[in-house]
Formats: sequence, structure tokens, C-alpha cells
Amino acid sequence: MTKQKPQVRSLKCTDIALLVKWLSDPKVLTFYEGRDNPFDKNKIREVFFDPSDVAQKCIFSYVNKPIGYVQYYELEKDEKKEFGYESKQQIYGMDQFIGETDYWNKGIGTLLVQTMIQFLKKEKEAEAIVMDPQAWNVRAIRCYEKCGFQKVKILSKHEWHEGSYRDCWLMEWRGDAYENTVT
Repeated sequence: MTKQKPQVRSLKCTDIALLVKWLSDPKVLTFYEGRDNPFDKNKIREVFFDPSDVAQKCIFSYVNKPIGYVQYYELEKDEKKEFGYESKQQIYGMDQFIGETDYWNKGIGTLLVQTMIQFLKKEKEAEAIVMDPQAWNVRAIRCYEKCGFQKVKILSKHEWHEGSYRDCWLMEWRGDAYENTVT
């Protein structure tokens, strides 16, 4: 049986309740934002609906049920420099989580990442896509590696999470080098 591709659409104000549900769940917060950092409606509006934020924020559905969040953005010049890219390169960053925990460990995250790779390569002409999962998040790293991402370098004390700065992996998917991993 072939799994269906997730459907991705832009975030809407009507999605606030979904985001509050997901980002107040301790299971989700363990991996995204931290259990000491739950979100309410005001915080969702502030963080996810900030008009100055250039990230394209989206909800993704699986079999017509909204189950998670994904965002993508072109890296800024200073981020490109920090990560070792040339300023003229088309480099995109991506972040995501599955908010409906009943959908964890079913391969849907892999399908989402593959769908986003195809979109960013075709529609945005991305030369590379990067993510920076926390180094202890083995499940996410394994998912990204299945999709052709490779660990590039440790970003020491890169992200504040549950009371301390955590190391993250800079992971990269680079165009044709990993073409056979995207179906």
C-alpha cells in the first residue's frame, strides 16, 4: 500500500487553535520549543503571525487531517556566511513538527520532508536545504538522513531548550548529490 503525500497549505488565523493544542502538549514540546515553553493564543499570534518574519509558515495534512506544522525560508546573508555558503547561493532552511502524536513513527515525517525537498528544489530552485535538529533528537536525525540530508557540523550550544543551550547538527540536502533519495 502506497502512503499518501502530505498536503501543505499556508498558515491561516483559523489555525491558531491547532497550534495552541500542539504547542501546549508536553510530548510535542519535548522536541519543539521545550516543555517549559508552552504556547497560548497570544504567544501563537506573536510568534507565528509576526508580519516581519520572512518564513513561509504552513500547516500540513495527512489524509485530509491537519497533523503538523512546517516552515521554510531562504537563509539570510549572515546565516549563509555562518554555515559556510556563498551569499549568492539559493539556500533554504526548514523546520517542522508533527503535532498529532498518534501520527508519530509512521513514516509521515519522511514523506513530508521529501515533499518539501521536491517543492523547494522545483519551485524555489534551492541549491541546498538545511536543518538544525538538536543533536540528541535521534528520531528526527534518522528521518532527515533517510531523505538524503547529511550531517555537516555540530553547532555548539546553538539552541536554548528547557533551561540550557543545546548542541545541534547542521544537516544539509544538496541538490543532485542526493537525487536518488527523493521519490
